[in-house]
Amino acid sequence: MTIGENIAYGDNSRNVPLSEIQEAAKQANIHLRILSLPQGYDTKCGNAGHTQLSGGEKQRIAIARALVRNPRILLLDEATSALDNKAELIVQEALDAARSGRTCVTIAHRLTTIQNSDKIAVVERGRLKEEGRHDELLKRHGHYYRLHRAAHSKN
Repeated sequence: MTIGENIAYGDNSRNVPLSEIQEAAKQANIHLRILSLPQGYDTKCGNAGHTQLSGGEKQRIAIARALVRNPRILLLDEATSALDNKAELIVQEALDAARSGRTCVTIAHRLTTIQNSDKIAVVERGRLKEEGRHDELLKRHGHYYRLHRAAHSKN
């Protein structure tokens, strides 16, 4: 499977034109990296491919695969969990762009993944503890504030 086919697989109800594959890749912040590969979008990937992609690059291809369908609702479950801080920043930019114009439900343990969300719900042991925007939750000095403080004391 090629990288282009991998992205197109996100909408298997039709033949996705290359222009739409490229647009999804641009939104996912992976287009220029793909173009830098020897065969571009025709580069083999997966177990049969010889191209080594970083974890962040694989995440951005997965985001492009989701975006090619142009969903009204985007569900992201721990989208940056396996990434180092540098890769997370690049993927986070792609996720912020992907959220635009659609409902996005994000499940995350890393607060940096959700801090730009319109609404954050803090859940502990299956119960909603508090909800609001990042700045509102920090001002309340509740669960979110303590999580935020703990995360930043590690850095």
